[in-house]
Amino acid sequence: MSDKLQSPTVLNPSALIPVNPAIEGYLLSLLRQTDHAVLTEMEDLAEKNNFPIIGRLVGVFLETLAKTANAERIFEFGSGYGYSAYWFAKAVGGKGQVICTEADLLNKEKAEHYLTAANLWNRIDFRAGMAQDIFTATDGYFDICYNDVDKIDYPEIWLMAKDRIRPGGLYIADNVLWRGRVAVEDYVDVFPGWTEAVIEHNQLIFNDPEFDAFINPIRDGVIVARRKSA
Repeated sequence: MSDKLQSPTVLNPSALIPVNPAIEGYLLSLLRQTDHAVLTEMEDLAEKNNFPIIGRLVGVFLETLAKTANAERIFEFGSGYGYSAYWFAKAVGGKGQVICTEADLLNKEKAEHYLTAANLWNRIDFRAGMAQDIFTATDGYFDICYNDVDKIDYPEIWLMAKDRIRPGGLYIADNVLWRGRVAVEDYVDVFPGWTEAVIEHNQLIFNDPEFDAFINPIRDGVIVARRKSA
């Protein structure tokens, strides 16, 4: 690698904000202002309970990616109460399916409530349990595999999912900048090993010759890897 392509090591123990909040505010202002009553309820619940969701900018990004890939079958590793599934379900159309996984049964009940109100529940196959176990028990290939589980499991999820994505399909994962910790030398982690796992995950993807990859730095970083056509 040439010196021009090498990134300097940042000596900063603090987490970084990948994109200036003013830029994100501007991007939000560009979104079409339509009735998002259910979406607003889901966002209000996340704010009240400090529950992590991808937010609207990433949600619109996921919907656009899914439509661009003509996705009809999507598997989510980690679904919470259905916020990301809302965007994917909009994209797959009436004949499509989003398989959601979530260990918390209460989140499944919330997802059913919200996605039913949004007229999207008929596109959802919501399964309670560990995402890895459900994925192993599910046959076939996927247009998109989406990863948003505990970060320590990110490398394992990538290795499980990558061979089950059709040619031209996408692997997408949230939080791949991990509040900027991946870019600093001396960071303070949330849980031991999580930052190292995210770094390993990202390197595995960018070093895989079967995939083209890119990171969108919006919010906390979203990696998109496209499996090359045969």
